[in-house]
Amino acid sequence: MSSTASPSQDAGTDTSSNTAVRDEIRNVVIIAHVDHGKTTLVDCLLRQSGQYRDAELKGERILDSNDIEKERGITILSKNIAVHYRGVKINLIDTPGHADFGGEVERVVQMADGALVLVDAAEGPMPQTRFVLEKALQAGVKPIVVVNKVDRPDGRPPEALDEALELLADLGGEEQLDSAAYVFASAKEGYATDDPAKPTEDMRPLLDLLVDHLPGPTVDTKSDFQMMVTTLDWSEYVGRIAVGRVNAGTIQTGQAVDVHTIDSSGNPIVRKIKASGLYVFDKLGRVPAESAGAGDLIALEGLDDVEIGDTITAPETGKALPRLKVDEPTLEMVFSVNSSPLAGREGKYVTTRQIKARLEKELERNVALRVSMIEGTEAYAVAGRGVLHLAVLIETMRREGYELSVGKPRVVFKEIDGKKHEPFETLRVEVPTEVMGPVMELVGLRRGQLEEMKQRGEYSLLRFIVPSRGLIGLRTRLLNATRGTAIIHHRFESYRVVEGDVPRRANGVLISMVGGKTMPFALFALQDRAELFVPPSTEVYEGMIVGENARENDMTVNPCREKKLTNMRASGSDENVILKPPRDMSLEAALEYIEDDELVEVTPESIRLRKILLKESDRRRQGRNG
Repeated sequence: MSSTASPSQDAGTDTSSNTAVRDEIRNVVIIAHVDHGKTTLVDCLLRQSGQYRDAELKGERILDSNDIEKERGITILSKNIAVHYRGVKINLIDTPGHADFGGEVERVVQMADGALVLVDAAEGPMPQTRFVLEKALQAGVKPIVVVNKVDRPDGRPPEALDEALELLADLGGEEQLDSAAYVFASAKEGYATDDPAKPTEDMRPLLDLLVDHLPGPTVDTKSDFQMMVTTLDWSEYVGRIAVGRVNAGTIQTGQAVDVHTIDSSGNPIVRKIKASGLYVFDKLGRVPAESAGAGDLIALEGLDDVEIGDTITAPETGKALPRLKVDEPTLEMVFSVNSSPLAGREGKYVTTRQIKARLEKELERNVALRVSMIEGTEAYAVAGRGVLHLAVLIETMRREGYELSVGKPRVVFKEIDGKKHEPFETLRVEVPTEVMGPVMELVGLRRGQLEEMKQRGEYSLLRFIVPSRGLIGLRTRLLNATRGTAIIHHRFESYRVVEGDVPRRANGVLISMVGGKTMPFALFALQDRAELFVPPSTEVYEGMIVGENARENDMTVNPCREKKLTNMRASGSDENVILKPPRDMSLEAALEYIEDDELVEVTPESIRLRKILLKESDRRRQGRNG
């Protein structure tokens, strides 16, 4: 290991420090807003590194290996890889760009010394860029700016760079502006350059910047082994795998360690465990290692019951590091067993005990999640960062074979100085100027306040501050009002005093009064006064929602009614039935659509909407009782 000692002085003493800098390692976290090209950039670096066969790098977005990530085209889980360049090992940490997965970012910035801040040449820094960069600067990470997508026809690289540097100054990085490093790139075309008007052949300018400008890890050469667990992995063969960065000292494979954790009451406890396996990150995965030193990113096997935020140290010598703190959840949903008449037909795990065990397992890895049992019921209140955060959890569970019912998303209120506060978010909408009016009207109805408006060519950039309650269901309405042309982003801003009421859903629903299979004849009669959610030959039950009423009240209907047969044939009575295509509800759309007295029934094969009380008589009795 090549290192250079860096002297330091303690107050009142003149002794040399035990710290040194490891020049042969760079630990770099890649941070950016969603869809600014993080994963594409990593793909490009992997392909140009010359360390892989073509068969190892199939397709696009190589690191997005999760099925949901591939389908949605977003990064959900952070990943670690390593690229070798000029004799330096560059550990790259790819992070999610969506605000709902901010908990992933808050964990992994602890492992990095440098940050690659990626901004779109046309859009510039976006809300999630600000959030992640702020967390990185708080962790003491040194940033460099990469302006990506300089080949876009509407790109404006110099302005995007200026905006990124202004953001850096706003977040307290003024002292780094004098030495701020930047580069322009097109990850899609595979080049980086100092001048956006002069494309180069490859990504070497970016790699040179990573090696020359970002620091190697500053390590403690004399202290005993110490590491914080920032990520948990899982293997069917060895169980939990603790991932983190070595803060000090060295560790050998098979070494006994102390795990500093907390019990259910929050009291610190220490457990002695033997680490059976030691791995370091190299290329696309992990490789076994005999030893690892301070500054290395490692994975330890054989540590039962280890949790994110625990500190692992050498036996009898180490002290626990401050536990990880992440921002609190702002949105909550109620998870319960599926109690519909169709329960148990499609799922493998259907009981409360199985749902509880799955949620507890999720808590081990998802630090931004909170789960609590609702007293007097067998339901669980699950709190997260947003609808997408919880929807990905639900989607993962249904693919694993779980059946459950989910209630309407609700914001998490707080009592501050004796007053009730609710979360507010910054909403940014990019929309063609000609359809800006409906956006202003819809956001205004949801208690949104316009803070900034800019023009960029034919588009208007609008920034609002809006209660989180007002955002539930707003995305679908904005997309419908702008014919799908609006680009919408939002990020948690702060807790503020509760605003007034937010408008509820404008339309009522059609509720099936019978069970059976839907018939074309019945649906044809309904479609003139409603929008249907189900096609013909779909099995329904009493209390299931089958469509949206054109009026504001709910209406019970019979979607299974058949045409009565007669022995007479008359002109007009035997005409063909032509049905409009039903509205296809995604999981997020369904969660945002329902009201307080409704549930989303989620199974491995179906997503259904239903009333909590299935019988009409029960619903009327509840209405009379207020």
